[in-house]
Amino acid sequence: MPRKMVVIFGASNILWMVFAVSQAFKIDIFPESKIIAQIGDSISLTCSTTGCESPSFSWRTQIDSPLNGKVRNEGTKSTLTMDPVSLGNEHYYLCTVICESQKLEKGIPVEIYFSPKDTVISVNPSTSLQEGDSVTMTCTSEGLPAPQIFWSKKLDNGNVQLLSENATLTLIAMRMEDSGIYMCEGVNLVGKDRKEVKLIVQEKMFTVEISPGSQIAAQIGDSVVLTCDVMGCESPSFSWRTQIDSPLNGKVRSEGSKSTLTLSPVRFENEHFYLCTVTCGHKKLEKGIHVELYSFLRDPEIEMSGLLVSGNPVTVSCKVPDVYPFDRLEIELLKGESIMKNKIFLEDVSKKSLETKSLEMTFIPTTEDTGKVLVCLAKLPIDEMEFEPKQRQSTQILYVNVAPGDTTILISPSSILGEGRSVNMTCSSDGLPAPKILWSRLLSNGDLQPLSENTTLTLTSTKMEDSGIYVCEGINQVGISRKEVELIIQVAPKDIRLTAFPSESVKEGDTVIISCTCGNVPQTLIILKKKAGSGYIVLKSTDGAYTIHRAQLEDAGVYECESKNEVGLQLRSITLDVKGRESNKHYFSPELLVLYCASSLIIPAIGMIIYFARKANMKGSYSLVEAQKSKV
Repeated sequence: MPRKMVVIFGASNILWMVFAVSQAFKIDIFPESKIIAQIGDSISLTCSTTGCESPSFSWRTQIDSPLNGKVRNEGTKSTLTMDPVSLGNEHYYLCTVICESQKLEKGIPVEIYFSPKDTVISVNPSTSLQEGDSVTMTCTSEGLPAPQIFWSKKLDNGNVQLLSENATLTLIAMRMEDSGIYMCEGVNLVGKDRKEVKLIVQEKMFTVEISPGSQIAAQIGDSVVLTCDVMGCESPSFSWRTQIDSPLNGKVRSEGSKSTLTLSPVRFENEHFYLCTVTCGHKKLEKGIHVELYSFLRDPEIEMSGLLVSGNPVTVSCKVPDVYPFDRLEIELLKGESIMKNKIFLEDVSKKSLETKSLEMTFIPTTEDTGKVLVCLAKLPIDEMEFEPKQRQSTQILYVNVAPGDTTILISPSSILGEGRSVNMTCSSDGLPAPKILWSRLLSNGDLQPLSENTTLTLTSTKMEDSGIYVCEGINQVGISRKEVELIIQVAPKDIRLTAFPSESVKEGDTVIISCTCGNVPQTLIILKKKAGSGYIVLKSTDGAYTIHRAQLEDAGVYECESKNEVGLQLRSITLDVKGRESNKHYFSPELLVLYCASSLIIPAIGMIIYFARKANMKGSYSLVEAQKSKV
């Protein structure tokens, strides 16, 4: 036999022998497959051998943890007993057998189980729900093996309706009929555990809000919008009414979840308690709002009975127009910070109308009141009504007038002055407001001729016709003060006439009247003189006339008339010739007697005529002292 063949034969022979030996020594374990044990029970694992007379046994867990059991070896068998079974016995157990030089090992898993317990249900958000809500319920249960979760619902007829085999059950868009008892069961091979929860699905609640609030203060004439808002209802229906079912007197507009009642303009008939009724399904909700009216639209008005004049009583009125309600209206009148008068109007508010209320008082202003502030303060302090402002006021700065007085005139240089000169007449007058000055001239008929509105009246290059009475008036809005002054414009003497009556040549014993007249107006001073030696003798004249009774030769001579005033003088002279009578003839004729008697009557008559002519036209007699007196 070839060598190769021998080798092959030998190798195969060895393999057969090994196989024969292995077939002879084996190990078995009972039970053959995994064992499921319930906690508290007693279980035994048996390991047996064949093909070995004296085997050696050992037990262990695959992870070398404690056996938690008792081992008993007897012959070709070894038993591991676990009594009672606990969770610590859940392992993969290995039985190791040694037979001489051979070693065999076999294993079996032990699984521990127990019936479901401690089943718990959690509900989110709540077991009390409203229509349309969603809910999620989660169930947990302890057991070995892990229990399977079953959800179901108890029906009204006693049956159970299976809903889900998941741990979580979610219900959406719930309805009232979804209310009931829901059950969760944890189920495994050993048993089951049940937990129940009751869900209550209530009819969906909705809310109604009314704005701007439970009450609103509305000013008469304004526009007011009342709004009714619904939340939690998809299709609400609205209705508006007053609490006493009077007409709404407004416009309603509803759209979606909102309804408005517009009152425009607000009138007295709108002062009510308004109710908004909302119907959602078969439920109704109602909200109300009280509309209260007021009118306090304008600031008070201050009126005076007249101009404020120092010392004169005046009535001041503080009016509050178109006010409502006026049962608590208060008006105060103040001067500066001092209250002059106040009044509270406690009246019947059942009268619905806009009224003007006023406070009046009379006081006597003084100049010290000028610049002070007069305040009219109106208050409508209705705390239960929310509106602004509840206080209004008006102010007026006092300006106290003073009638013109102490009017004076200053003349420069004088009230008497010569023709051609200028004069300034300045007028002043006290008063508030400062008086306006008006210059006038008094005419002969008593009327006034306006001249100037300047304080100073200036006359330049005056003439005699500028003479007269000038009037200054201080005028303001509360009175007039008047002052007069007489202005005299003088001219130098002129048109002097010096005459001798009956003639400048007379006979001894005749009566002669020396008369001097002047054409000046006003009068000038007239002095009659007779030249004597180196000087003159002043004659005692009457109204410019000097009478010589029974002329003598010594009465002959030069006679002179001097007319003068403050601005000049003028002289005139005549020569009187007195002829003597024949000394040897003493006779008396009837004609001479008649002539003498006639002359004794005529001469006085002529003198009287001259006197009255002077007085009426030229006033030939003039007193310089009297002329200088001012008539201001």
